[in-house]
Amino acid sequence: MAKYVDGFVLVVPEDKVDEYRKMAEEGKDSWLRHGALSYFECKGDDLTARDMGGGKPVEFTELARAKPGDTVWFSFIVFESKSHRDEVNKKVMDEMNEKYKDAGAFSMPFDMQRFAYGGFEVVVEGGSLEAIQSSAEEFRHHSH
Repeated sequence: MAKYVDGFVLVVPEDKVDEYRKMAEEGKDSWLRHGALSYFECKGDDLTARDMGGGKPVEFTELARAKPGDTVWFSFIVFESKSHRDEVNKKVMDEMNEKYKDAGAFSMPFDMQRFAYGGFEVVVEGGSLEAIQSSAEEFRHHSH
């Protein structure tokens, strides 16, 4: 069965990156605890589009309508299948609703008007999950 990925592109103001990172760490713990195969939060680093032999593609900053002082994030969670994603997401949402039921109003550390989300069926997969995770760890190490 094909793996399934939930993907996100979002804009986080530079002064909210630490707050977003804390929220992402909590999300990572919850999604992995409930069965997600892997979880990645990737902060934009090299977002300048280059001609790729057919014209210049749209830059992530343009796609996300980022402004000066914003950071663009590409994030994704990997699941065994779409049905597995639905099961895991329900458990995560139930956990978060219970945990924060008395918290009152909550303000997201990113702009919900410049937030994109979608579910994607994996059509081509290469490498091992361990290699992907190792690459992500190396990226995190070098981005600090």
